[in-house]
Amino acid sequence: MRQDRYHRVVERSQYSPAAVVVFDLGGVLAPTGRSLTALADALEVPENDLAGPYWAYRDAYDLGAGAAEYWYRVTAALGRSPDAGLVGRLDEIDVECWTEIAADAAALLADLAARGIPLGVLSNAPASLARAVRAAAWSPLFRTLVFSSDLGMMKPDPLIYRAADAELGVSPSDVVFFDDRPVNVEAAREHGWRAHVWTGCEQARAVLAGETVLASLASEDGVDG
Repeated sequence: MRQDRYHRVVERSQYSPAAVVVFDLGGVLAPTGRSLTALADALEVPENDLAGPYWAYRDAYDLGAGAAEYWYRVTAALGRSPDAGLVGRLDEIDVECWTEIAADAAALLADLAARGIPLGVLSNAPASLARAVRAAAWSPLFRTLVFSSDLGMMKPDPLIYRAADAELGVSPSDVVFFDDRPVNVEAAREHGWRAHVWTGCEQARAVLAGETVLASLASEDGVDG
């Protein structure tokens, strides 16, 4: 059951945002590294050994390749012969880790949503993760969720930002975007988004205050805007 705090009625207030605030998922809302640690434990292999194949085959997975294909390639690179049960378990672990957002990120999202600021996600993510995010307790906070596996294109492809505009229903200049990868931020800026490299929630609050999305948001964490 979804938690009640994510179902509060959002009231428009004097802040009347002029922008949609869009977040990446992994490395922004959900911490990086958690999945690799949990998967390495499940496979009983060193995390460094898993990291290579995990990321080497990830782009194809994020673009829409099936879970069985991805996990077969990852485990084969480790010298393992996976069965359906192992593939399912690995995918479950991966999805669980990437859908658990950090507590400070959850607080930031709740603050923005409570003030009527439209929110979105633009993430390079496989289909299984996209489904899990849409079912997550925190997903009602977002007006729009855009995933690479749905579109067959991924950041930093310029076309994905154009597709996100269509999903969001806004002009590029109306989007404030946070991503942990500078290459994705640069591509978003070239598209016309007001994009920023994510370094943490405190920085994001200050950025949003500077963007005049929410003038008082930075001060709530003790950050001068």
